[in-house]
Amino acid sequence: MAKKKKKSIELSDKKINFTVEKISYKAIRYFPTAMSLDVMATDEDGVKIGMQNIPFAHIPKEIKKIIKPN
Repeated sequence: MAKKKKKSIELSDKKINFTVEKISYKAIRYFPTAMSLDVMATDEDGVKIGMQNIPFAHIPKEIKKIIKPN
């Protein structure tokens, strides 16, 4: 029997946060097949920008190690 791959990995319970260019992101879910990440974005004033999908390559290296350890 073939092993079924997960379509997404839930990250909201791990409270993974990072900042890129004065915008704070909170990781919500990771899509391994698309190599992308759903995040909630907030600007430096604390105003929510909204939900965004960003490529895995655009997140900081330290966060990549937490999400997808090799």
